[in-house]
Order: sequence, then structure tokens, then C-alpha cells
Amino acid sequence: MAGNPKKFYAVARGYRPGIYTAWFGAEGAEVQIRGFAGARYKGFATREEAERWLQDPSIASAAAPVTISDAISVTKAPSAGKTFIYTDGGCRGNPGSGGYCAIIDDGEKRTELFRGYRLTTNNRMELMACIAGLEALKKTADVILHSDSRYVVDGMTRGWARRWRSRNWMRTKTEAAENADLWFRLLKLCDRHRVEFVWVRGHAGHPENERCDQLATGAADGKDLAEDRPYIEGRTKLSPDLLE
Repeated sequence: MAGNPKKFYAVARGYRPGIYTAWFGAEGAEVQIRGFAGARYKGFATREEAERWLQDPSIASAAAPVTISDAISVTKAPSAGKTFIYTDGGCRGNPGSGGYCAIIDDGEKRTELFRGYRLTTNNRMELMACIAGLEALKKTADVILHSDSRYVVDGMTRGWARRWRSRNWMRTKTEAAENADLWFRLLKLCDRHRVEFVWVRGHAGHPENERCDQLATGAADGKDLAEDRPYIEGRTKLSPDLLE
């Protein structure tokens, strides 16, 4: 969360290379790279930075720019039957007031979900973003879920969360797993959907990650914030009988 939103999008390789001031829309950058094999683009805070990036061939051809193969922000093809979810979460202080956002793109429509909480933690908001996105799906789906949280992505792709569940929600023999209440919910959703977790670098110019950050931050700064009651009441650790 936090960071400056990117206002200029440079397309080095796409249908019409150039600099764009919007991501979505008929005159936005997204339509220039959607479905373009090997597209290269990047977001910047200023036009000058975007122009320098476009003018330097060594930069435009480097690995740093985002490509479609990174599965960061582009729905490759609606016919592929994949649902793309982009997430972010964080809080003002840790703990502090927090917010999350999940953007869902099923190839036909785009949905933005976000919510703020009075007192929570960064990791809980990152988990809640994933949960909110998956809970919004009406039918079982093949999902590619993007998160800039190593805590979340590693917890799922390296099998940590499932191992904690198999050990009665103990991370070690003497230490309970943190945020087990949310890991429990996320695992249940992943048992229903076929989910691939993809880590993205935060604040690196990826438009969907930047949009998630913007909405999550706005939610955390909003009024009438919700209560993260399990966290406030110390009920984030699950009893040993909850194994599934």
C-alpha cells in the first residue's frame, strides 16, 4: 500500500507505441497491449520519466519493463476461461486503520471491491483482499490471483498454510500460526476454486496493482470503518478441531 499512483503509461511495444495518460478506455494504454504478444509497457509518475524510458533502447529492451508473460495486469484472452484477480491491502501503521482491494476481471466484466477497517494489520488486509475476491465468484472458476504480498503468495505456493492446517494450526510445536482465521477461509475458497497465486512487485508501475493500492489506501482513510473483530478480540487463532 502507499506510494505515488502512476499517471503516465509508456508503451514501447504494442499496437500503437507512445505515452498515454489513462490506462483504460478507447484512448488508454491497455487497449494498445491487450493480446499483443511480447508487449512492453510501464507506468510513471511524470511524462519526463516516461519519455526517457521510451527513448533509451537499452531500457526498453531490458527485463525490468512489465510484459504480458508476467501475468500482471492484462487479461490474455477471455476465451481462455480464466478469471484474473488483482489484490492489495495494508494499513496506516501496523497495526492501524487498514483497507483492502480486489479487482476481478472475468473477461466480460470488471469488478472493484474494497473496504476499510478501524484497527487491523498489513498481513490481515492482504489476506482479506484475496478472500474478498474469491468469495465474490458465483461459480467455481480457474483463477489467476495476483498479490504483492510474499506472506500470502509464499504461504499458498510453498504449502505453509496447508501444513499449518494439518498441524492443528500450529506453525511450530510451540507457536500457533498467525491469522489462522483468515488462512482457514482462504484455504476453503481454494478448495472450491482452482487458484494460481502470482507474486507481483508492488509500486513498480503495474496498473492493476497501482489501482488496488489506490482503492485500498482510500478505504483505510475513509469514514465509518468496519471492525476486524477477530483481531480486536484476539480470536485469530483457531481451535485444534478446525482441520478442514
